[in-house]
Amino acid sequence: MYHGQDIFLSEALTLEAKKALDNARYLKVPFYLYMAHYAVHAQYKPDNRFYQYYIDQGFSKQEAEYAALLEGMDKSLGDLLDYLKKYDMMKNTIIMFMSDNGGLTLVPPRGGKPFTHNLPLKAGKGSGYEGGVREPMIVYWPGVTTPNTTNDQYLIIEDYFPTILQMAGIKDYKTVQNIDGKSFVPYLKDNSIRDSTRVLVWHFPNNWQEGAQSAKKYKIIAEKEGMGPYSAIRKGDWKLIYFYGPRRAELYNLKNDIGEHYNLAKQYQHKAAALAQQLTEILKSEKAQFPVDQASGKKLYPYQ
Repeated sequence: MYHGQDIFLSEALTLEAKKALDNARYLKVPFYLYMAHYAVHAQYKPDNRFYQYYIDQGFSKQEAEYAALLEGMDKSLGDLLDYLKKYDMMKNTIIMFMSDNGGLTLVPPRGGKPFTHNLPLKAGKGSGYEGGVREPMIVYWPGVTTPNTTNDQYLIIEDYFPTILQMAGIKDYKTVQNIDGKSFVPYLKDNSIRDSTRVLVWHFPNNWQEGAQSAKKYKIIAEKEGMGPYSAIRKGDWKLIYFYGPRRAELYNLKNDIGEHYNLAKQYQHKAAALAQQLTEILKSEKAQFPVDQASGKKLYPYQ
């Protein structure tokens, strides 16, 4: 439909989203719109509606492309909000906005010093550090959420499914697979609620980015910034990351050290061992794949 036209993908997706909203409005039925922009993502293609402005501001070509993609996505979201306002749909629409991973910082290269783009968080996309796994999220729910408020309860993407079902009032349903997530509706309704016993697990037992396989310099940098094979667990303010390459466990207290500068694994050996054991037990119970030591042929675990 748009092939051969002078239109950027972000704008085309926005037009298609409006068509979907038109259809729901015409039929007077509830709707669920999942709007996933291809921006911002490599390989960068300049959105010419905004690109030249950033070039004129002195940005490098790569950063100008990146900034133009961001502004194009921002305009898209604004256009969709304007649509909902125009047809008086904001009062009965829940809006949830989030990213899928931490911001890109290394490959392809960004402007400025590598691994500084997500400060104060450490590292970026592909890393086991907070710069790779912590994302922004905004929820607008008329009559429930309060503007200009925040909640620091930690969540994970698996929580979206049960949350949306609860928001929609759907109770009697069956799923083929187990539901790993938990609804975060209670935290939206009561901003004072916190659960410090919640356990979150990340498992990435393979290399990220083809550069890690071919460039020795990149591999050294990547391992330093937490981009090698890893598993991680968070419980309360404590987070343990196990890196399979160097066989190294790192323990951080995120409340006191959001930038993960101070590895407390030696200082709190019992805490580190307990989290490593819990992490290993959870992964084994899920029949997760583990890296294998090439010399011995044995599987590697966070807790040996």
